Amino acid sequence: MSTDTPRQLLGGLTAADFLRDHWQRKPLLIRGAFPDFQSPLEPDELAGLACEDNVEARLVEERGPDGPWQVSHGPFDEATFARLPERDWTLLVQAVDHYVPEVAELLEAFDFLPRWRLDDIMVSYAPPGGSVGPHVDQYDVFLLQARGRRRWQLGGKVADDAPILKGIDLRILETFEVAADADWVLEPGDMLYLPPGWAHHGVSQSDDCMTFSVGFRAPSADEAVTSYADYIGEQLPPSLRYGDAGMAPPADPAELDDAALERMRALILETLDDPAQLAQWFGRVMTQPKYVDQLVPSETPTAPDDLVAALQDGEALERTPGSRFAWRALGDGRATLFVDGDGIACATALARALAGDAPVDAALLAHDEAPAVLTRLLDAGSLSWPWDHEDEEP
Repeated sequence: MSTDTPRQLLGGLTAADFLRDHWQRKPLLIRGAFPDFQSPLEPDELAGLACEDNVEARLVEERGPDGPWQVSHGPFDEATFARLPERDWTLLVQAVDHYVPEVAELLEAFDFLPRWRLDDIMVSYAPPGGSVGPHVDQYDVFLLQARGRRRWQLGGKVADDAPILKGIDLRILETFEVAADADWVLEPGDMLYLPPGWAHHGVSQSDDCMTFSVGFRAPSADEAVTSYADYIGEQLPPSLRYGDAGMAPPADPAELDDAALERMRALILETLDDPAQLAQWFGRVMTQPKYVDQLVPSETPTAPDDLVAALQDGEALERTPGSRFAWRALGDGRATLFVDGDGIACATALARALAGDAPVDAALLAHDEAPAVLTRLLDAGSLSWPWDHEDEEP
């Protein structure tokens, strides 16, 4: 499903207006973002997902049998749901877009944002009173009301060291004050955008309340520094070391003087300040799959000639749900195609086609490198045939 225009999705704003005034700056309530919205997922289907292995699911009970704000982790079973009370609990299932194509289609409406920024669509279900408490998230999120009604209250920007309740498996704020004019009940099709760091509290107001949370990833500074340093370090020769040729005799041999620190600083900065390497690292880190075990590599290598023959016979490959694609130009018609944390050099046109929405079919064979690139992606599990079994012929 998608909206008729970006303005409708963003409450009358253009994408440029939204990105300038709201994105990562301030919340936005959008009534009727998805007019006449019908949830593509039923509550029973969500509960079924929560019972499957390898699906990340949590159950939050405000008054659990073992204490307040009890958090349980899936997979669950029918007995778990049968014992739950009639109110005050919430089921949360991550990455539902990886398992339900109709939910994944919602992402088409958010193509005014970089695709590589997307994290996943989390779906929550709650009976009346269901909540996860007032809290803060450190990522951008669009909260789409899919079924029933949910009351949202917002506080202001919260400091990193804001006190949280201790002794529970949730980061619930100790204090929460509702900001002026920031108390709304959302109906199906309404949507609330929240930038990082804004305190918010959502409480189900009806039976079968379902909310779709479209979240966007952003690595923290500590994660980025550590990851980039590791990436660069793996490529540096052991001979590149601290050097102090031509230094003056030290006034005190035990002192770490300014000149020594400047030499070390220069070595670090010159090593890290490499735009080309930064781009290669960034493309890889931002296309890391959310769940690596969702990628199923081929047990036996694919013969490129067999792949070409299947495409020429009318078959088409599919991008694996949860796989992430991006590209960056290198110049002279070349680019790096980033897929699931890997980087592949190829023609820009081929990289753009694979990172976009173009069908992965025989048309791509117009690019000389396509057989090798497609074979590599198929064997890595980033692409797959529409039939189920690896040894089954199309």
